[in-house]
Amino acid sequence: MSAAGPAAPRLSESGAHFSVWAPEASHVWLCLFDGDDRETRMPMTRDAEGVWHGEAAAVGAGARYGYRADGGYDPGAGLWFDPDKLLLDPYATAIDRAFVYDAALAAPRGEGADTAPLMPKGVVEVPLPPVSGEPPCFRSGGLVYELHARGFTMLHPDVPEAQRGTIAALAHPAVIAHFKRLHVSAIELMPINAWIDERHLGPLGLTNYWGYNPVNWFALDPRLAPGGIAELRETVAALHAAGISVILDMVYNHDGESDAQGPTLSLRGLNARDYFRHAADGQLINDTGTGNAIACNQPMVRRLILDSLRYFVTQAGVDGFRFDLGPALGRMANGFDPRAPLLEAMRTDPILADRVMIAEPWDIGPGGYQLGQFGDPWLEWNDRYRDDMRRFWRGDAGMLGAVATRLAGSSDIFRGETTRTVNFLAAHDGFTLADMTAYEQRHNHANGEENRDGHGDNLSWNNGVEGPSDDPAVQAARRRDGRALLATLFCSRGTIMLAAGDEFGRTQQGNNNAYAQDNAISWVDWAGRDTVLEAEAFALAALRAENADLGGTAILSEADVAWLDEGGAALGIVQWEDTQRRRFALRYRGSGLTICVNGDGEACRFLLEGVAVDVPARAVVVLSPAH
Repeated sequence: MSAAGPAAPRLSESGAHFSVWAPEASHVWLCLFDGDDRETRMPMTRDAEGVWHGEAAAVGAGARYGYRADGGYDPGAGLWFDPDKLLLDPYATAIDRAFVYDAALAAPRGEGADTAPLMPKGVVEVPLPPVSGEPPCFRSGGLVYELHARGFTMLHPDVPEAQRGTIAALAHPAVIAHFKRLHVSAIELMPINAWIDERHLGPLGLTNYWGYNPVNWFALDPRLAPGGIAELRETVAALHAAGISVILDMVYNHDGESDAQGPTLSLRGLNARDYFRHAADGQLINDTGTGNAIACNQPMVRRLILDSLRYFVTQAGVDGFRFDLGPALGRMANGFDPRAPLLEAMRTDPILADRVMIAEPWDIGPGGYQLGQFGDPWLEWNDRYRDDMRRFWRGDAGMLGAVATRLAGSSDIFRGETTRTVNFLAAHDGFTLADMTAYEQRHNHANGEENRDGHGDNLSWNNGVEGPSDDPAVQAARRRDGRALLATLFCSRGTIMLAAGDEFGRTQQGNNNAYAQDNAISWVDWAGRDTVLEAEAFALAALRAENADLGGTAILSEADVAWLDEGGAALGIVQWEDTQRRRFALRYRGSGLTICVNGDGEACRFLLEGVAVDVPARAVVVLSPAH
């Protein structure tokens, strides 16, 4: 980071240096706030690169600040300057309180009051000593465990009540013990950066729970991390001591300022033309479905993104990142480019090059579906794995070849010597694994949108009753299907991802878009977990950990595996093309590990090298090499 560029405030013996990029502004002020919220404004000076600088004497750690910028105001042309809007520093590493949406934050210039009383202030911090640059302990083929830092521990009986719902709670011994029993390789934290509610939620009595609406890419949301970056750093260290990596879910595709009716909080008020992508007519492009799209490959925006990633590595020891709507990172004028400047910089940066990088490889923009296109060393969420496995266990016909391909690492998508797949059956958005077998339709009425939000086609089934049932046969069928789904996931090659609570039957009552449910719908119910299913998940995790074939990433050939029918003979072309066939066995030639899959509604017997293997209806049985 050059001395001239924008950065977090730099402390010195005499005070602090502040800098912010606003090339089209005519005036920028540094605004300092004392303990009574009295404001002192200091004019800043512009350099040739459009970065404004200011020196503040006698300012130290803990000082609160923001910026104001003036200039043209023509939203249709991408100009939003308004000195009545206090702006958060894009490089602020801490804020003094969480964001709360207020309509005044979106008032047009000249029509609203000063927003300083409504805005969180940046907090000047002394950087922590850099974390030692140890490479991540996570390796491809491991188990990624996706969780929400608040919902995961809000109801955890062993976590002290005052600590529940925070990042610090993830370092509690009881929490780490659960991770260890599942052989978790890395936890993937849903967004922890400071975010703001969407404007439609307040009137509905709801708040944004997931956090996919960020205002800043450095500052942690104080609701999740009241101890700031030090809290994250200490939690990461505790997890590292247990052999568990930490991956952060980052949202660089848009920010919480939304569309033309959204609030002016930071980027919009400083340089909307360059921070956001615009159409030829000057209107905001909305490739994200959230109102705006960040211009990730604009040089100064790219710098901001890279600086924020480096910050979490050097200040907290984070092992990697998952990128929401990943194609936004590589979108250029002519569409997605896997060699876009930002993606290339991530691959080659000395601090970032060895970090775990996971893409959600789709968005709603042009050419937005890019599964398999990110290239090494990126891992990619594999929605075709999710959909094909759901279809198979739902009972759809003609799925044999697709399921075999997904089980073996999706070589049709990830071409090369190794697979980069992240196999998953459920994630934060969509049905939980338990709800997948209990609901055919979404039940999102609690979201206040008359059940219109969320995906309509979930490839789910309800085993004869929609929603809760006290029928023992229905309950048994759902538990059977949950076991089969988990067994399939744990027996799949490549990296696997498990959504928190799916190992013990967590439900969201049929809500498949619980982004605004900061309550029992979303919180993990530790008291109500299915301990029988949980024990089976622990056993599957141990089996995967003990057998290198299951966590392997090398693309398989016919020399590596055999695909067998119930009699132990190799599946022939006629069998592969039989749309009603739902039984097969996968045997690893080297180790002898065998996976028997029975997707039919009747039990069956496999005869494998003289050994009879009885497989219940709709079940997976694994024979370890010892058998």
